[in-house]
Amino acid sequence: QVQLVESGGGLVQAGGSVRLSCVASGRTFRDYSMAWLRQAPGKEREFVAAINRGGGSTDNADAVNGRFTISRDNAKNTVYLQMNSLKHEDTDVYYCAADLRITLGSMSMTEKYNYWGQGTQVTVSS
Repeated sequence: QVQLVESGGGLVQAGGSVRLSCVASGRTFRDYSMAWLRQAPGKEREFVAAINRGGGSTDNADAVNGRFTISRDNAKNTVYLQMNSLKHEDTDVYYCAADLRITLGSMSMTEKYNYWGQGTQVTVSS
C-alpha cells in the first residue's frame, strides 16, 4: 500500500556518477525498509543496496560496495542511490522496493520486498 516512483536514470559515461531518487507516497514511509534492486533483460532481479527504517543500517551487494551509497530522508519520503565509478556492467533497470517486514538479517533478500516502483533505466557507456 505504498506507491514508489523512481527517477534519475539515463545514459552515463563509464566512471561517472548518477543519483537515483525514489519518492514514496503515504504517511508511513518511516515504517518501511527500503532497497534498490536491478534487473537486466532476461535475468532475475538482483540486490543492490538496502537501508533500514531509521537509516542507521545499510547493506550493499559486493558488486557495488564502495561505489554505491543508499540513503533516505524520511521527512521527504525519499530514498536515494548515489552511484559512483559506474561500470558498463551496472547497466540495468533499477527498481526501488519497500517492505514492512525486513529485518537486519534479511535486507539483502530480494524476494522479501513486496512493493516495487516502475524502474528507471541506467545505461553506462563503455
